[in-house]
Amino acid sequence: MKYGDIIVAIMAITVVLMMIIPLSTILMDLLLTFNITLSLMILLISMNMEKPLDFSIFPSLLLLTTMLRLSLNVSSTRLILLNGYAGRIIESFGNFVVRGNALVGFIIFLIIVIVQFIVITKGSERVAEVAARFTLDAMPGKQMSIDADLNAGVISESEAQKRRQEIQQEADFYGAMDGASKFVKGDAIAGIIIALINIAGGLVTGMIFQDLEFTEALNRYTLLTVGDGLVSQIPALLISTATGIVVTKVASSGHLGEDIIKQLTSYPKLLLLAAAALGFFSIIPGLPFVPFMTLAVTMGYMGISLQRASDREIQKTDQIQKEKELEEMRKPDNIYSLLQVDPIEVEFGYNIIPLADANQGGDLLDRVVMIRRQCALDLGMIVPMIRLRDNIQLKPNEYVIKIKGVEADQGELRTDNYMVMNPTGGNLEIEGIETKEPAFGLPAKWISSEKKEMAEMKGYTIVDASSVLATHLTEVIKLYAHELLGRQEVKNLLDNLKNQYPALVEEIVPKVMMIGEIQKVLSNLLKEGVPIRDIVTILETLGDYAQLTKDPDMLTEYVRQRLKRVITERFVPGKVAHVITLDTDIEDIILESIRQNEHGTYAAIEPSQIQKIRNTLVGLVNDLNTKGISPIILTNPMVRLYFKRIIEDYISFLPVLSYNELEPRVEVQSVGTVMLR
Repeated sequence: MKYGDIIVAIMAITVVLMMIIPLSTILMDLLLTFNITLSLMILLISMNMEKPLDFSIFPSLLLLTTMLRLSLNVSSTRLILLNGYAGRIIESFGNFVVRGNALVGFIIFLIIVIVQFIVITKGSERVAEVAARFTLDAMPGKQMSIDADLNAGVISESEAQKRRQEIQQEADFYGAMDGASKFVKGDAIAGIIIALINIAGGLVTGMIFQDLEFTEALNRYTLLTVGDGLVSQIPALLISTATGIVVTKVASSGHLGEDIIKQLTSYPKLLLLAAAALGFFSIIPGLPFVPFMTLAVTMGYMGISLQRASDREIQKTDQIQKEKELEEMRKPDNIYSLLQVDPIEVEFGYNIIPLADANQGGDLLDRVVMIRRQCALDLGMIVPMIRLRDNIQLKPNEYVIKIKGVEADQGELRTDNYMVMNPTGGNLEIEGIETKEPAFGLPAKWISSEKKEMAEMKGYTIVDASSVLATHLTEVIKLYAHELLGRQEVKNLLDNLKNQYPALVEEIVPKVMMIGEIQKVLSNLLKEGVPIRDIVTILETLGDYAQLTKDPDMLTEYVRQRLKRVITERFVPGKVAHVITLDTDIEDIILESIRQNEHGTYAAIEPSQIQKIRNTLVGLVNDLNTKGISPIILTNPMVRLYFKRIIEDYISFLPVLSYNELEPRVEVQSVGTVMLR
């Protein structure tokens, strides 16, 4: 055992022996002084600790101090009844309080005991009981939170172990405090009983054994009893107060005195209001003027002083913040931040700000989250974070969508109106502001909320402003998905895939293909609207053909043929495909014009022939659209890539598929043929 353990053990045994062994009056004075000193130390420690666990020995200390007070009570009772004298401290406390009137002294003693028993001890006991119950109930949730942080890599294993230990200690502490608070309660009850015993025993002893008169015996033993009770109950009151402070210290993380002053003086304007109320009371007839006015002046002075100090502190904080920002701007490293370009930005005028402000009922931020989820399901790629910002240079109702810092599209919104469209394509027979749906360019109108019901009765499609912007943003992301998928994004996809298919990823990257080569193939697929969600099939196909060719365009064609089920579902949702075919002369011209250089293959066709092909195709597509038919172009597998390049800058929305990219179950109906005129 260490020296500290030996000393504490000896003190505990001594406390018990004090109930049996008689003590001298000098030793009694010394022990009573020690009891008061120890109680003061415990109270000061409880006021200055930052959290309850900093004073984790308090429950055990509470038991020891209670035993010490009871032992001193027994010893002092023995001295009072045997000698009629228990030392100078007890006699001095009794004379100071009683002042010649035993009844008044006894009443004051009872009041102190009742305050401690009913007010402080009862409240501390209840708080400790509730705190123990809530702490135990919260343990599973806290443990799960620690496990979640550990799994997410936010904390280390040692930190998690430390937090678990703190939670267990906290539960043990409040459980011990729940039981230890009963010691204080029992001590208060014992103090009252011992006081009554001392008085009754003193009367009997004084009158029978010392031949004192009743009045003299009552005064003498009441004085000693009150003195003994005060010497014992004042430390008990200090300990009870410390108990209440410990169990009620929850949200504060500093010292009690500092927190009280800081929080009570945090609202200077309320002090001024209190000063005004006190000043009003001082002028009411019948109420004392001096006390109310003195406090009013004091509170007013404090309020004004604190308000000025608060203003100076705010100005000082603002100045320091500005200096920090200026200093940060002067650092050479911060120039690099100006070079960063956000992948996707949405800038809008001030009238559209409420759509992005949740405090004003806007749901645009939630819709952005759903857009990223939807794009992950539809395209198979993780869309980068979308930055929303206001731009005072734009018109109030205007917004701009930027891809990598460059404007990709723009539109206008009326946040207090609804956009209506005719699903049949006919005219809109309703009063409103003419406009066009920004995502698909369909004719539309903005109508007020009062006309919404009328539009519903006419069967029109009604869309709110937030949905218009969300739809437009989704279509722009799909259109530029191939630009948003960079090498880092592909690296993230492969790292995620490696968790489930490590053999596949390790076989291909980097032994067969580099990340940049895979990124080109995936971008080619996204550019033509082919999802890359089935990345396992894509990588397996690349592993099969990458050793034959490194041309990303040819590898893309191999992947497309392997993804024919995905392509069929994407571009032929029904079982019937309305296709436009190519004349054999056009296919021969394309095949004969294929050339190859160090950058890959291309079709060297005369510009006049390209223009004829485009004109013929546009005429066919327009005729079919008027009939409500959305065609696709079906070509020879060797021709598909080059024909797509011919028309992609002219009719980019038209899908170009090869025969090998359609499922056999699809019924192909030819609705036209592209011919050279």
